[in-house]
Amino acid sequence: MHPVLFHLGKLSVFTYGFFIAVGFILSIFLARKEAVRAGMDGDLIMDLSFYIIFAALIGSRLLYVVTAPEAFLANPLEIFKIWNGGLVFYGGFIFALATALGYIKFKKLKTWQVTDILATVLPLGQFFGRLGCFSAGCCFGKICDLPWAVTFRDPMSLAPTGIPLHPTQIYMALTNLTVFLIIWLTRKRKHYHGQIFCMYLVLEGGTRTWMETFRSDFRGSTFFQALSISQVIGLSMVVLGIVMMIVLGKNKANLSASHENLS
Repeated sequence: MHPVLFHLGKLSVFTYGFFIAVGFILSIFLARKEAVRAGMDGDLIMDLSFYIIFAALIGSRLLYVVTAPEAFLANPLEIFKIWNGGLVFYGGFIFALATALGYIKFKKLKTWQVTDILATVLPLGQFFGRLGCFSAGCCFGKICDLPWAVTFRDPMSLAPTGIPLHPTQIYMALTNLTVFLIIWLTRKRKHYHGQIFCMYLVLEGGTRTWMETFRSDFRGSTFFQALSISQVIGLSMVVLGIVMMIVLGKNKANLSASHENLS
């Protein structure tokens, strides 16, 4: 609704970037706390978090550019202006996951234990990211006449102005917050390492696939003239998460998480 948070002389502080920063800071803080609780080196998780941040920004921007390249052909420098909005979460997730797995292997950490920690805090970061989307007007919804419809009026908004729209950014923010609360409240009762990560895949993939049906912004090519790229990825995450739950749940060597400090 308000793309610019405030001005400092000629410097503009964009609301989108502010919320992204807040999400990253809180997620890193909680990730370190979770690592210490699990008996791991919190500093290693902090280092990993910073690598993930850069990978996520690059991946999310790259997928956005790939899905809408014509928007950057005339002015390629616009690719680097991420404060204007235009980050596709799944691109960042894929790049960040690959970076995390590389770091885990290099440092010889326990893969599923670390991914559980990251999956615990990730939806909280997404929650703040979606608030940033709402401020910038990206990821806007379809026209609607519901009582909670929102109308963007700021000329700098990426959403169409003067038209009541589904507040899809708020929908997704609330689902992200719900996923975070579910995971946060159940994280100490997991039965095997990797369970939290699998839960995240299923919950995030399922809710995101549903939320996509309310969106109206351009999201690239469609599959079978029905599913967006994000919906295909989301459904794939659900299937992968369920399969991994079955496989990891049957792995007797991975069943016990009792050596973690669950206090």
